[in-house]
Amino acid sequence: MLIHPWDAPHDDGEWRDWLSVHDFGQLAVNGPAGEPPFVQPLHFAYDPDAGEAVTHLARPNPLWPALEADPTVILSVVDDYVFVPGPWQAPPGAPAEHGTPTSFYAAVQLRCTAHIVDDPTAKAELLERQLGHFQPEGGSARPTVGEAPYGRLLSGIRGVRLEVTGVRAKFKYAAHRPSETQDRIAAGLAARGGPRDAAAGEHLSRRRRT
Repeated sequence: MLIHPWDAPHDDGEWRDWLSVHDFGQLAVNGPAGEPPFVQPLHFAYDPDAGEAVTHLARPNPLWPALEADPTVILSVVDDYVFVPGPWQAPPGAPAEHGTPTSFYAAVQLRCTAHIVDDPTAKAELLERQLGHFQPEGGSARPTVGEAPYGRLLSGIRGVRLEVTGVRAKFKYAAHRPSETQDRIAAGLAARGGPRDAAAGEHLSRRRRT
């Protein structure tokens, strides 16, 4: 992922705050020699204090042999993406048709060492951590070894702790464009009102040059 200086996060807090509310991504695991990587969509819970993300997958998932052979993986998260029409990006004083169409997006890639969790008690604890993140209001029984309703289901999954060893983050929202162009883009996003336009507009406003 190319990261220009103007698209880099201002600090670690920026990407951590964004990741705390963007908890669905894709886990890329190196495939066997000559084969493409496995790419697994999944929910995860990221813990910045522990420096890891936790998740779980079904035991029949075909990626396990590859993950055991090479535990170095990438957890990739992309959201708040929009298409920006060329005329919105035209430089000040230039014809509108000379503007360059582009994409805006936020992306965080966590390089991780994966640790597979098979101990039933440890898996139950891992599931508790995920429930605490996704369902803090409660309402579900605790996953407890040997107890209904989830105890018997623990054997059907394997947990994964993703120890974060590196981070690449990008917020591509025209931070290098002149204020006049940024104003035009912001107005275009607000008027269009597409599914992710408001989020993109917030990024643009937050990251614009002062």
